[in-house]
Amino acid sequence: MVEMPKGRPEILFPLFAELEGLDGIGPKTAKHYKGLGVETPKDLLLTLPVGGVDRTRRASIRDAVLPGVVTVEVEIGPHRKPASRGRPYRVQVTDAATSFELVFFHAHGDYLQRVLPTGSRRLVSGKVELFDGLAQMVHPDHILPIAEADEIPAYEPVYPLTAGVTQKGITKAIASALPRAPYFGEWIDLELLKSRKWPAWPDALEQLHCPDGPETLSRSHPARERLAYDELLAHQLTLGLARLKLKRAKGRVSEGDGALRAKVLNSLPYRPTGAQDRAIAEIAADMAQPIKMNRLLQGDVGAGKTLVALMALLVAVEAGGQGVMMAPTSILAAQHFDGLKPLAEAAGVRLESLTGRDKGAERREKLAALKSGEIGILVGTHAVFQDDVEFADLRLAIVDEQHRFGVRQRVKLGQKGAQADVLVMTATPIPRTLSLATYGDMDISVLDEKPPGRKPVRTALVSTARMDEVVDHLRQAVAEGRQAYWVCPLVGESEAVEMTAAEERFKHLRAALGEGVVGLVHGQLPPAEKDSAMADFVEGRARVLVATTVIEVGVNVPNATIMVIEQAENFGLAQLHQLRGRVGRGEGASTCLLLYRAPLGETATRRLQVLRETEDGFRIAEEDLAIRGAGDLIGTAQSGLPKFRVADLEGQTALMSIAQSDARALLDRDPEMISPRGQSARVLLWLMEQEKAIGLISVG
Repeated sequence: MVEMPKGRPEILFPLFAELEGLDGIGPKTAKHYKGLGVETPKDLLLTLPVGGVDRTRRASIRDAVLPGVVTVEVEIGPHRKPASRGRPYRVQVTDAATSFELVFFHAHGDYLQRVLPTGSRRLVSGKVELFDGLAQMVHPDHILPIAEADEIPAYEPVYPLTAGVTQKGITKAIASALPRAPYFGEWIDLELLKSRKWPAWPDALEQLHCPDGPETLSRSHPARERLAYDELLAHQLTLGLARLKLKRAKGRVSEGDGALRAKVLNSLPYRPTGAQDRAIAEIAADMAQPIKMNRLLQGDVGAGKTLVALMALLVAVEAGGQGVMMAPTSILAAQHFDGLKPLAEAAGVRLESLTGRDKGAERREKLAALKSGEIGILVGTHAVFQDDVEFADLRLAIVDEQHRFGVRQRVKLGQKGAQADVLVMTATPIPRTLSLATYGDMDISVLDEKPPGRKPVRTALVSTARMDEVVDHLRQAVAEGRQAYWVCPLVGESEAVEMTAAEERFKHLRAALGEGVVGLVHGQLPPAEKDSAMADFVEGRARVLVATTVIEVGVNVPNATIMVIEQAENFGLAQLHQLRGRVGRGEGASTCLLLYRAPLGETATRRLQVLRETEDGFRIAEEDLAIRGAGDLIGTAQSGLPKFRVADLEGQTALMSIAQSDARALLDRDPEMISPRGQSARVLLWLMEQEKAIGLISVG
């Protein structure tokens, strides 16, 4: 594994020095720059212009389209002081063809007399507008003696600002920071550099901070694309190094004879899909290696991840070891347990569950059976991390819904079986860009086929004005013995409001459909009540389950054929897709009703239409990314998404892909990063402050 040098290379010191060393920045201003996320000269240089102003010199304001910004040489005429407080101070000026006025509010006359002495010549630049037929430039942006006129560029960049930072200040500071960015050697593949016509790193910065026109500022300009690529490459190198470290992490060879797996396959009424066969083979091949597996199993709602997971767990048992499967909530853990139980019984393997609710003698008995190896497969929640939980020989850990598990828990899990293979499962189809950004250190298996017999779900948009019809429809379905979910509105961050909405809807439906027919589940219920309401629904005692989004992931009731989502316009696409996936699991034809409040905005309309048109989770995820952006899609707080200053995850998918293959190719050829390009790539990692991430990115 590459050992990164202990400290930052000296050549980078000027870029990571205090901001105070730059022109116009003192201790007070340096604090203001934090509002832009700028703490070092390097941060400042990667704060790129967000626009620009044309300051081309003209002979006269007559040559310009007004109102507009004009840069022109003038002779200063008489000053007209304000007649009373609150009136403007005016200075008459004349260019090569006409006269106009410079106008100042709250002006200090003696200061203006000094800066604009009558009879002198000055270069002025600012917005000129006509008032009552008279041309005026109010508060010019620039006033310079002719000898200093070259200080104004023909095209002036405009920077993002924050309280206490001005355009003049930031422009001056950047000009003094640019000489601190020398050429560090090239970390990008030279063929790629040539084919994309990308400039060297310092030249790219120079071009972007001294643009010669609006096209320089576009995202596709070679200089900007190059800086975006640097960030993506640093990120992919970090993931690649983590992956290398994992590839060298000692694992256990877990190979089975296939006997238990064959028993399960023989007990199934159907054949696995091609995608399931492929994923099972990829996982078994990883487990047979002497290095730790680090794989992501990505499957859409209903793609059959449970079977793949069980096959992987059986490899561990066939090899003489144990497997554990963890879910983020006890409802989900109970479901995995119910889903796996008949399959484990067919294989003749002891399967148990362990959650925080196991207490006393029962818990002690399970722990003893786990330690002695009698339990082959354990299903549980975070409770499996507790110190008193010991395995006889843990070979495989499966983590469900990865983004709800922190890195710390993955570390703890690693400690339970130091060389255990790790398989992460997610039911959220992740667009390719995001899976590259978030899971680039993992190998990925995708389940992109539905098992046979899954019927499509009919999706309809219904206005809340037709609520009574929906309730009638439900009454009829219940009479026919069918079951339904009713998901209540998503009310931002407020669980209390969501709970009230759910309770109100519960009362309304109970009055309409009768006592005992309707159940209620929401996040504020005590766990035991939640479990008993779920059990009533699963076993068919309750016909309609009113719920908040707690049922989003993994609930499995094959008899439920109707999903009503109230105020569907407030939900994200991925969430709606997950909720819809709760129905269509059994024999009956299923329906998903998206209730919306009219009128619908443009984005909401687009979202609900996409859902109506397709059940392909990957297409839905791509659309969701296009509509909402990356941070929102995964929930920025726990997204683990890298923060880039220049690169744009949504718009530069192709660049991210190139960066991944480029980084992997470099590390394949030069894993120690000692070639000239490897040495430059080390500088890049320091430059992009990835040194912290290298040890942390993936914990196996």
